[in-house]
Amino acid sequence: MEVRAALLALNGPDVPYRVRNALPAEKADLVAECRIPRVGVTLKTRMLLIPEKHEVRFLDERWENSSSDNASGQYGRGHAPAVYRQWETKQGPDGHRRKVETFRFDTREMTDPLRNAVLGAGWICRGAFKL
Repeated sequence: MEVRAALLALNGPDVPYRVRNALPAEKADLVAECRIPRVGVTLKTRMLLIPEKHEVRFLDERWENSSSDNASGQYGRGHAPAVYRQWETKQGPDGHRRKVETFRFDTREMTDPLRNAVLGAGWICRGAFKL
């Protein structure tokens, strides 16, 4: 299928995620997965292809590790764009200390190309809470 090929073609060395065929337990056709160890986040988008409707159903999932040793991590699903950042305090040229962003990841860096590939193939995107 054209849409499957378009989604798998997104893989490459310059993208922070990987699109692969889904495992049977994932109840989908394709899965895009992104692990961001620096901030303890794993993103997964499961995609179910419905050829007779030219439609792809998306289920976005997110696991966030807790920053505390005693608390468990958090799980969420559904489209919820987020930006993860890390900051460091550095001394500026004027001698004053200030916060400088050292890491930034926007979840739309993964979800937007997936949706654009589906739309570019002439298919429809639909969010889902269950596949």
